[in-house]
Amino acid sequence: MERKRIIGVDPGSLHTGYGIVESGKGGLIRVLISGTIHLSPRKPFTERLGLIFRELVKIIKEFRPCGMAIEDVFCAANPKTALKLGQARGAALLSAITEGIPVYEYSPLEIKQAVVGYGRASKNQVHRMITTLLGSHVPGDSHASDALAVALCHLNSEKLRNLSKVR
Repeated sequence: MERKRIIGVDPGSLHTGYGIVESGKGGLIRVLISGTIHLSPRKPFTERLGLIFRELVKIIKEFRPCGMAIEDVFCAANPKTALKLGQARGAALLSAITEGIPVYEYSPLEIKQAVVGYGRASKNQVHRMITTLLGSHVPGDSHASDALAVALCHLNSEKLRNLSKVR
């Protein structure tokens, strides 16, 4: 099995989580880096978008993932919040596009289903499962663990797609 590095991103206008996982021999998955880009609400929104973009470009250049897995847009109760989330997501997408890596999008339901086995799992359940699957390398920050969940979702989904091609 070839090694594969994926960056998972949990976009947000105040906190953007990221995590890079690498799959290797025997299906072993390890965390290379994870964290959260914390954005000050005092800064102009355009500056926050630029910071998301620049920080993710730096991480992509350093770790050279072969793709980005990102949470797809979902309906937020507040239209203004949904718009800001979409713009933060756009900054993250642009970092992948600029660095020439493909983007894979997954709904929150798909991510939870792939990682926990239940599409309506709570954030706490997702974090516990990520910790179980990846060990002590998972930060306590929910944004970073959500980003790792997106990356794992992609690896699991890709595995299933490859299995279905074999048949």
